[in-house]
Amino acid sequence: MTTTAPAPQSVRPGDDALIGGASSPAGPAQAGATPSARAGAAPRTPGRGSAVQAAQRDFLELKRKVKAAGLLGRRPGWYIARGVVLLVAFGGAFTLLFTLGRTPWQLAVAVLFGVLFTQAAFLGHDAAHQQVFSSGKRNEWLSILVANLVVGLSNGWWARKHGKHHADPNTIGKDGDIKTGALVFNPEDAPGRSGVLGWVTRRQGWLFFAMITLEGFNLHFRAIQTIVTSKDLRYRALESVLVAVRLIGFPVLLVFALGPWLGLAFLVVELMVFGFYMGASFAPNHKGMPLIGKNDTVNFLHRQVMTSRNIRGGAAMTWAMGGLNLQIEHHLFPRMPSVNLRQVRPMVRELCEARDIPYTETGLLESYRIVVEYLNRVGLGHADPFECPMVMNNRPF
Repeated sequence: MTTTAPAPQSVRPGDDALIGGASSPAGPAQAGATPSARAGAAPRTPGRGSAVQAAQRDFLELKRKVKAAGLLGRRPGWYIARGVVLLVAFGGAFTLLFTLGRTPWQLAVAVLFGVLFTQAAFLGHDAAHQQVFSSGKRNEWLSILVANLVVGLSNGWWARKHGKHHADPNTIGKDGDIKTGALVFNPEDAPGRSGVLGWVTRRQGWLFFAMITLEGFNLHFRAIQTIVTSKDLRYRALESVLVAVRLIGFPVLLVFALGPWLGLAFLVVELMVFGFYMGASFAPNHKGMPLIGKNDTVNFLHRQVMTSRNIRGGAAMTWAMGGLNLQIEHHLFPRMPSVNLRQVRPMVRELCEARDIPYTETGLLESYRIVVEYLNRVGLGHADPFECPMVMNNRPF
């Protein structure tokens, strides 16, 4: 893992500065060990506010440059090509499903469907971020159709959850992506878990990749739960119809083409691949990065950069992760078409280097090692909730 700058100390609520956490000098960043910072651990340091204001001014200037360069503009050709490729790929997958016959080779087709549903989810993600069309309404309708009808998610549920994540990434009590459930990301929630959950928590790092194979089942369950229980879901009737068509219609097609038992095996494999691919794409972005305490106030620039991690790689990595490999830039410019994120990356790195803001980037396998080690440390109670090993020294900023 590489960082371009040390992280500063933690601060009191109201301090317009980045959270660090350690009150004494620390060594180089340690992979995976980045629990939440403690509110009120460090006094205000003279000059820190002015440094933050300077960084914020620099970021506003960067935004002006990015806009002037046209990087925030829509890329209709790119998204048309992406949509056509997806449609052709789905057409090929359905052709194999109905022509290959009742053979175990259909399980390879199930893997293909799992990959394609994930790629469709990436496209829906971009639409939800207003990246595809200049019209907000068109983006919303595309995200609804892709999420509900193609992927089998509730777009309303996901949009609310993801919006909170972008507003407060890795913030305890605000970011649902780190809410304690089957996995524990906040070290303060690990002690006291007993029984089956306690056994899982103590081994959660090693079990992580097996557990994310269940994410597809979970996402479909959340869609049904949201539609049944959420009275304030904006397009509840429409989402109900679209999700029903997807979650009932697809299994019916499988039974028709393959019979009940092979159809069931196909569905299980597809869901496990989908869940694994989704989890393996989203986990490297924030898991194992510093957590922000409930009462800590952190400015936008530092909050988004400090809690995000980029994954190295070229065009193939960007395709495989749907642009999520450039997570820092995505969080700073969430409406920027994902295909443009690589162009703004050098500008963001330059700003971070100039203002001593940690910019974290690793290889994909290294990111998985970080996530696994972090989860194990949290589960075993070895992660101090008031420790932040990303602090490389005690410099204020």
